[in-house]
Amino acid sequence: MKIFEIIKSLRIQQWIKNLFVFAPLIFSQKVFVLPLFIKTVLAFVLFCILTGAAYLLNDIQDLEEDKLHPVKSKRPLASGRLEKKKALFAGILLGIVALSGAYFLNISFFAVLLLYSILQIAYSSWLKHVVIIDVFLIAAGYFLRVIAGGLAIQVQISPWLFICTILLALFLALSKRRHELVVLDKKAETHRPTLREYTPQLLDQMIAVVTASTVISYCLYTISTETVAKYGTMNMIFTLPFVLYGIFRYLYLVHQKEGGGSPEALIIKDKPLLVDLFLWIVAAMVILYI
Repeated sequence: MKIFEIIKSLRIQQWIKNLFVFAPLIFSQKVFVLPLFIKTVLAFVLFCILTGAAYLLNDIQDLEEDKLHPVKSKRPLASGRLEKKKALFAGILLGIVALSGAYFLNISFFAVLLLYSILQIAYSSWLKHVVIIDVFLIAAGYFLRVIAGGLAIQVQISPWLFICTILLALFLALSKRRHELVVLDKKAETHRPTLREYTPQLLDQMIAVVTASTVISYCLYTISTETVAKYGTMNMIFTLPFVLYGIFRYLYLVHQKEGGGSPEALIIKDKPLLVDLFLWIVAAMVILYI
């Protein structure tokens, strides 16, 4: 049935990135405030609906390029199992539902989702072909999720959370580009013209910069005067080993296992990385709430 093909095109397995919406709730120490928790869950659901719509519209835009990709060619649209008209209708409908729900939840949250939608359209139609800007826009998606999570519950977001999120998002985006470049090899330019502007060496240098910056920023965040005053402890520094292991493990998977094409799938499939993420969350929750 076509409905199942539409559901597959929503890439539900990639919705894990929408969990960034919960970051402001967790780090504001308000997880157990029920009204705010419910609002954050609603914000997460609306972001999932919107990203599903964005994936549908992006697949329509990239239809011909995806047919040449060893993995993306199996998607419903690229394989011909789903018609463009039905995908377009579903994408527009889901987008309207998500933006309408966001408007009733919070006008500021709605503004962020609207901005995210505009950026996704601009990225799919043009900006994904602009070198370096394409990577920044991928990273902007993660950044906007954090902003949306804060605005949904109207809590102030620490500048350190912004900085760490941007750097981590750039790390993931650059790793994604490197994966495409290495896996596709000579077909890379055909699949995505902007890949001709990159080389593995250039991307490795960029990744090295954001990797070091991410680690340093997180270290400074854990011991900053603002953080210590807010949480009343310097114990967040003890979560650093989990951050270091996670980054090193991800780099290992990118360079040695040709991973990184889908950060969400990589985290779910790689047990050591998943366990490390779980332990970091547990450690942070214990420090912040107990």
